[in-house]
Amino acid sequence: MRHLISRLTRIFSIVFLITPYFLFGQEPQQKRLELQRNQLEQEIKNINSLLFSNFKQKKSVLNEVQDLSLKIDLRERLIRVNNEQANQLNHKILINERNVNDLKTQLLILKKDYSEMIQKSYKSKSKQSRLMFLFSSESFLQAYKRFQYIKQYANFRKNQGELIATKSQTLQSLNNELYIQKELKQKIVQDNRKVQFEFRKEKNRQNSLIGTLKNKEKSFKKQIDSKQRKSEAISNEIQRLIKEAISESNRKAGKRINNDFALSPEALLISNNFISNKGKLPWPVEKGVVVQVFGKHPHPLVKTAIIQSNGVIISTPKKTIARSIFDGIVMSILSYKGSNPTILVQHGNYISAYSNMGKVYVKKGDKVKLKQPLGEVFTNPTSARTDLKFSIFKSNTPLNPKGWIYKL
Repeated sequence: MRHLISRLTRIFSIVFLITPYFLFGQEPQQKRLELQRNQLEQEIKNINSLLFSNFKQKKSVLNEVQDLSLKIDLRERLIRVNNEQANQLNHKILINERNVNDLKTQLLILKKDYSEMIQKSYKSKSKQSRLMFLFSSESFLQAYKRFQYIKQYANFRKNQGELIATKSQTLQSLNNELYIQKELKQKIVQDNRKVQFEFRKEKNRQNSLIGTLKNKEKSFKKQIDSKQRKSEAISNEIQRLIKEAISESNRKAGKRINNDFALSPEALLISNNFISNKGKLPWPVEKGVVVQVFGKHPHPLVKTAIIQSNGVIISTPKKTIARSIFDGIVMSILSYKGSNPTILVQHGNYISAYSNMGKVYVKKGDKVKLKQPLGEVFTNPTSARTDLKFSIFKSNTPLNPKGWIYKL
């Protein structure tokens, strides 16, 4: 009897070690990959909606190749995430299948030993047998120990029956989890095949267009350089206006000219709050996709052309309203040599700039609140694109909006 109890105790200790391994559910890494996959799929939908929905509108070859590059890059990232998620699931499935087999083996042994224990117990279950076992004791102490042993054995048998039932339920739960994991893996593999098909189709289209670009690279470079010069001229004008505003604020405050605004207590509070919301500020438009990033980099197609941007360009739907990213005051409305207006909003020592506006709803000196409409973004009648150029400055220094705007 003692040998049987010892054996059962050892087996259950092994099962207890196995059980927690698969009861934690979905691991954080799987959740992270699932979140990435959903985000990438949503970004691709946004690009299709914003850049590829108007088939009647003929794009320039350069714009089409650039738009395809954005989508191809997202599809490549989505394929990598899908592959990683499928591999993670496959590894987890293999481990869980091994645990299922181990648990089945353990349960078979448990049930067999439990059956033997019941049979032996049945043979000696009569009160007379238990009394004979007690009365055959050589001393009162031995009788007491035997009584405790009979009581302990009865409790042990009850507990083993309950534990077998619990482990059977655990096995069923694990089998259910395995089924869900296999279904999810199959779905990811099927989805990835579709993504790869679209990727190859878009890549072939891009390569075909790039072939036509090579013959006109000099002409395209001139177009890019011309747009870049115009963009830089507007950026220089914005920084000139900011510099003048800083000088004027210091002059009015009777302070020595420096590189920061002379702020009132209210403006200082706004400035500090703006800093504390870094990385959590809202998008300047309700919906959009970033088609040009901040900083200096070669043009994605014409490598000899260099792009220098002190902000980001966000492609948005037609009739999109630009909105203030924080409380502030309209510092200036800039209209530069035939370009569409730029709205500058001051937030203490920080300025947000909204360029390529078709309509302007505010005027210089207006106080604005978080997400207050500033104007309607201009839609190019030729390309049908509605692109907002958005920038953030610390005094007169351009900052990367990616670090300030939530999930830009």
